[in-house]
Amino acid sequence: MIGPVGWLRRSLAARMALAFLVVGTVGAGLATVLVNVAFDGRFAAYLEQQQVDQEGQLLATLAASYVRAGGWEPDDLDAAVHPLLMEGAEVELRGSDGAVVWHSDDHPMAAMHPHPGSAPLGEERSLMVRVDDEPVGTVSARLPQPGLLPVDAAFRSEVNRLLVIAGAAGTAVALGLGLALARRTTRRAARLSVAARAQAHGDRSARVPDLGADELGEVGDSFNRMAEAVEHQDRLRRGFAADVAHELRTPLAVLQGRLETIQDGLAAPDPDEIDALHAETLRLSRLVADLEALASADAAAFALASEHLDLAELVATVAAEHAETLHDRDVAVEVDTTPITAHVDPTRVRQVLANLLSNAAKFTPDGGWIAVRLRDEGGAAVLEVADDGPGVPDAERDRVFDRFYRAPEARASGTGIGLTVVRDLVAAHGGTVAIGDEPDAGARVTVRLPVDADDPHDTPTGPSPDLHRFGR
Repeated sequence: MIGPVGWLRRSLAARMALAFLVVGTVGAGLATVLVNVAFDGRFAAYLEQQQVDQEGQLLATLAASYVRAGGWEPDDLDAAVHPLLMEGAEVELRGSDGAVVWHSDDHPMAAMHPHPGSAPLGEERSLMVRVDDEPVGTVSARLPQPGLLPVDAAFRSEVNRLLVIAGAAGTAVALGLGLALARRTTRRAARLSVAARAQAHGDRSARVPDLGADELGEVGDSFNRMAEAVEHQDRLRRGFAADVAHELRTPLAVLQGRLETIQDGLAAPDPDEIDALHAETLRLSRLVADLEALASADAAAFALASEHLDLAELVATVAAEHAETLHDRDVAVEVDTTPITAHVDPTRVRQVLANLLSNAAKFTPDGGWIAVRLRDEGGAAVLEVADDGPGVPDAERDRVFDRFYRAPEARASGTGIGLTVVRDLVAAHGGTVAIGDEPDAGARVTVRLPVDADDPHDTPTGPSPDLHRFGR
């Protein structure tokens, strides 16, 4: 059974909602504190101004009484100061000679003051009373403290209560928004999780619906692209396994049938029968060798033994070797090369050229020609192998590099792996390979290999292009 802590750790929605709640609570609390501090500061300034106003009002009242009575008149002072006495103020007035002129305790209604609900008195302060800028007396007063009246306390309490309510409302809104956003986000994440689990259980068709244009949507798009790549690789793997089984089944069936015929006494192990068995064995050996070459090409990116070498010399050597095998068919091999030094794996490049020449030979008619060209083009070594065969139809050009694909026009049977090996080996060198038409002739395969421009020996050297012709 999963406890609250475990559920919180496993639930992204719960963690997001809790995060929103914490952020909302902290934000509301911080806003409440800041508003309260700001309010206290402004309120204290207001109270201080009220104190100053009270003192100014007292001085103005006393000065007006002095002017009105033509001096200090206790009866007039009783009436003038009476409102302050109602609030509990204590006032003592001395004349310019320092003698006490009037005291609040001498007021006829002093015993009845202050009235209930009056604010506490502040500290005693001495103020100069002036008339026409001339001092006429000194007043010592303790006035009610502003802000300490019940109504003021009630106002402050109401403000604090409203701040608390606003903070609680903000927290509730943050929690609500957190839950809504968390559900929306986790609902989209759940779709991604469902598709991932389906892929893990072998459903290669599982895809994630559109998750939007944000980061989660980008993750969904990346997942779909990955799923398509995995599905494509699965199809290739199944097709590869089926093709290998098919290619192996035919020679094995022939071998099994002939051997069983010999075992049953229906045929004698004469030289012709042994030659037929040997031919099927060679066919199996070629297939296994091609499969090994394909596996080697797949791993070539991790096993390249690159070195700086003269590509023109290598191309001429390989072309001469293949020209000897085509001598009986009267097929000429023309070589046109430009000296280029590149940083490549000589064994792999030899294998690429050998496969291209073998493939061209399958489509070249007796008495025809094969052209091999090498040139430097924009910092890349461009190798072309062309023939005067029937060419490659447009519909088949996208398939010629597929594993085990064999064009119907091929002169001899094969495994259909040669061009696949070429593609993988060229890609391992960081190059590209393409097939097109040779003007007024057959097909032309173009390989582009990058040349290490940082090496001083990579620039073309020697004389102008070398021309070789093997055969007719």
